[in-house]
Amino acid sequence: MTSDSSASTVPASNSADGTEPLVSLKNVNKHFGELHVLKDINLEVKRGEVVVVIGPSGSGKSTLCRAINRLETIDDGDIAIDGNHMPSEGKALAKLRSDVGMVFQAFNLFAHKSVLHNVTLGPVKVRKMKATEAKDLAMSLLERVGVANQSDKLPAQLSGGQQQRVAIARALAMKPKVMLFDEPTSALDPEMINEVLDAMVALAKEGMTMIVVTHEMGFARKAADRVLFMADGQIVEEATPEEFFTNPKSARAKDFLGKILTQ
Repeated sequence: MTSDSSASTVPASNSADGTEPLVSLKNVNKHFGELHVLKDINLEVKRGEVVVVIGPSGSGKSTLCRAINRLETIDDGDIAIDGNHMPSEGKALAKLRSDVGMVFQAFNLFAHKSVLHNVTLGPVKVRKMKATEAKDLAMSLLERVGVANQSDKLPAQLSGGQQQRVAIARALAMKPKVMLFDEPTSALDPEMINEVLDAMVALAKEGMTMIVVTHEMGFARKAADRVLFMADGQIVEEATPEEFFTNPKSARAKDFLGKILTQ
């Protein structure tokens, strides 16, 4: 990553060799009634890149994240994943959406199913994986995020931090090409935040392509290749973490950082 390039599996030449971006948004617009929440968004994310999206509440960050896999429809523009354009509905959308892992603020686990069942369900139902293979995959992923010993429990028996790590394992079980995180720690108690962020940092170091909406500036500094600052539905500024946090260019970014970094 930015501070430890040896840890990343991202080829250094990706940005210059003409390789097609893994995620591409072109002139994307979205309204909620009269409110214009995404304004002509243009964004490319390279394979293996970690992009962190920050900005004030109501700036369009979560809508951007949800639009990428069409959980939110868009009014116009184009979104492509690995060169495949996102259709608005149907089987083609479902197939393409399975390439995009999503971790939400709320954990969205099935309350009546065990941790293990939560993680195996997608691979078996969608990827048509054999149950035994799905179980082996699930246990290895639960081990990876540090909750393998909770596999037989129901979600309600786990802490919030543990539930969110199960949600990460569940998304990874679909073998996605890109992972989207929409404020993954905002519903957690402070002592649980780091255990989730640590799992995300480990993912980043392994070369997973990630788009992360977060208020955790420490994560942005540690794991991001690029920071996007959004305000009023627009990408106002983008830079490396070092550039952004030490020398923000826009007045909006300077004001935002001045408020959050002095809290």
